[in-house]
Formats: sequence, structure tokens, C-alpha cells
Amino acid sequence: MSEFISGSETEFVAQMNERAKGLGMENTHFVNCNGLDTDGHETTARDIALMSRELITTYPQIRDYCMIWMENITHTTKKGTSEFGLTNTNKLIRQYQYATGLKTGSTSKAKFCLSATAEKDGMELIAVIMAANDGKARIRDATALLGYGFGKCRKYEEEQTEKVKPVPVKRGVKTQVQTVQKEPFAYVDTTGADLSAVERKVSLKKSVRAPVKKGKKVGEAAYYLNGAEIGKVDILTAEAVKEVSLGSVMGDMVKRLLL
Repeated sequence: MSEFISGSETEFVAQMNERAKGLGMENTHFVNCNGLDTDGHETTARDIALMSRELITTYPQIRDYCMIWMENITHTTKKGTSEFGLTNTNKLIRQYQYATGLKTGSTSKAKFCLSATAEKDGMELIAVIMAANDGKARIRDATALLGYGFGKCRKYEEEQTEKVKPVPVKRGVKTQVQTVQKEPFAYVDTTGADLSAVERKVSLKKSVRAPVKKGKKVGEAAYYLNGAEIGKVDILTAEAVKEVSLGSVMGDMVKRLLL
């Protein structure tokens, strides 16, 4: 696959390292594309979590494959066709009711590893286990880590965004532009705080100058918990507003005269 995509494994690995850098995987360096032990080929649990998060958010259908327990594979070569069965090495999907994936791995140096994903009450967690002594240990540790996470974490999420007032427009065919919050705010707390105390404060520009494009940032909705800011969401224009012109002015005058 690496040769098909990039022409050579060397070039493909270079692209892997560039992508890892873009994901913030600061302590990862790939040397090959198969993950086998070799000098300089290394990563961390945090970096594996970052890579796993990117995978499940960008390609959520990966869960459909990860949750397959057993599958028959047809293998065809010059010698003929044969069928054999494969069983998922991630035993977590059979032993942990909230499991959604994701990937196991093991080598002589890395030992038994697992990037485990799970979802409960609308919240998704990733637990990364590295260097476990055997396959059972990585499942046991992942179960304990996920259980701790679900017990410790509480999620605050807006069901829908609140309305935001319009912003005045200078030299526009409209005197104001409608605005909207980019997305509902979500926050995960690990302190046991009362999430009903979350407060929202909106700050908007005093005005904008036409022409105004739809989707232009004109403010922010900041969220606070016990006086501390816990996150922000952009406020955007919900429509476009053209700049006033001689033609539009004359048109308005005609309409007023007719009224």
C-alpha cells in the first residue's frame, strides 16, 4: 500500500512523520510502515491517543470493522483458493459492554499494546495500554482505565445554541447582520464540579463594515465555571450583506416614494 500511494516505503514513512507532526504527536518517529521493532521507531501512549482520536472522528465507520468478532477470509494464490477464520485480537469488545474498538499490537520490544475506545452516556474515551506483559493484562488494564475515566469524567453539552443578537453593519444594504454560534459548546469536567453552574457570556463587535461574508467571525461565546473560563465558541455571521451602492440607494428611494 505504501508503494502504491507514495511510490516507495521511504516516501510513505516521510508522509507518516509529517502527518504525525501535524497531529501534535511530538514524541513519535516512524522508521517503517509496518510497526515492527527497529532502532528509532518509537511513540508514546499520548501520541497513540491523538492518532486514535483523529481516526475515529474523521472515519467513524472504522468502528464497524473493529467490532467484528470473527470473519472468514478467502485467500487466493497461484496454488489455489483456501478459506480460513480470523478472530479479533481485541477481546475488550466481548468483555467490556461500552467498547467500540480500536486496535491491538504486539512485538517483542513493545510487548502487548492496545488503543481502546469506548462510549457511555454520550461520552467517548480512549485508553492506551503499552508494554503489558500479556494479552490478558492489556485488557485488564484498559478496562480499569476506562472505568476510572467514566467514573471521574462528567460531560456538559448544550442541546442547542442560544440565539445571538445581530451586529450593526456600516455602509451595507442592510443596517444589521444576523449572527449565530458556530456550534454547541461541550466540556468534560474531571473535578466533580456542579456543571449546572456553567455560565455563558457573549461578546460581539460593535459593528462591521460591508461587504460582509457569511461565516465571518464577529464575536465569541465564552463559558465559565466557578469564575474560571473553560472554553470558547466563535460567533459567526449567518448571512451575507452587500455594500451599499448608488443603484441600491436609488432603489430604496423609489420604494419609499411608492409607499
